[in-house]
Amino acid sequence: MSAAAQAVVIEAPGEHRLVPHESVAPAAGEALVRVHASGICGSDREVYQGNRPEGYVRYPLTPGHEWSGTVEAVGPGVPESLVGRKVVGEGFRNCQVCDRCHAGETTLCTAGYEETGFTQPGAMAATLTLPARLLHVLSDDADLTAAALLEPAACIAAAALKANARPGEKVAVVGTGTLGMFAVQFLKAGSPGELLVVGTRPDRAVLSKDFGATDFRTKDEPLPDDFDVVIETAGSADAARTAASLLRRGGRLVLTGIPAPGADGLDPTDLVVRQLEVHTVFGAAPEAWAHTVRVFGAGLLNPLPLVTHELPLEEFAHAIELVGSGDPKVGKVLIKP
Repeated sequence: MSAAAQAVVIEAPGEHRLVPHESVAPAAGEALVRVHASGICGSDREVYQGNRPEGYVRYPLTPGHEWSGTVEAVGPGVPESLVGRKVVGEGFRNCQVCDRCHAGETTLCTAGYEETGFTQPGAMAATLTLPARLLHVLSDDADLTAAALLEPAACIAAAALKANARPGEKVAVVGTGTLGMFAVQFLKAGSPGELLVVGTRPDRAVLSKDFGATDFRTKDEPLPDDFDVVIETAGSADAARTAASLLRRGGRLVLTGIPAPGADGLDPTDLVVRQLEVHTVFGAAPEAWAHTVRVFGAGLLNPLPLVTHELPLEEFAHAIELVGSGDPKVGKVLIKP
């Protein structure tokens, strides 16, 4: 490990520093990954500002839960063939033995919450050591910059799997951020009859259509009410209500955004009378990760147009500012250790 290797450490809310980074040798069942890039999302901003829910962060902390890299070494019990492979990895450090884990619902592990970049060291460092069972191997020609976005993509893959859109159905996405643009791509891959995007940013119309949308509208324009499937990605109670209003009776709604606590929710009378099917997603289980890597490998998922900034570790504070700036020119911000 070179003397120049560094890591970001958030000591406490609002306090961070760059520290020398020493790789942690992989123990049995673990792998050491050389980090290529780590994405920043709203939850990293929550960690930095100190408003992530209690129990879902542990300071001091090296953040970074969205990442890509190359395996450098493996511990006992891990196939040597992994060394040199390009990988991404799941964040939830599940127990593997509870009922929920056995059902494949690792994000609901009853042993308690542990996640890379929140309670365990994350990828805003030169290297990351983690259980090898969490790794998903990419093709040798995979673009690792694009692959750094596969964690948020996997969360949306979970939503797409729950939505179970069939070819020819009318599908819609509410929200035009990174997650919304991934939802468009996943739904497009299923050959929908129509694919509507609803958002607050008219500047996203072109990108939405590049990714396969057949129509784009802002929420102030007249909206249909006969769609089979809607995925909500915007994270506001207002967006959830808009999403529900787009559905036909018996339609399927998947909510992925997390509004502020106490937000006014959906109308239960409306849900029952219209017999809507409502699903929610928190994180991505192994099935969703495998689906994401498969779709990415098939060339049906293109994260690169969403990346607008690539910054070194030294500019972590600036990167956090960019993510919260509200500037429409700021898309996905990556840190490159």
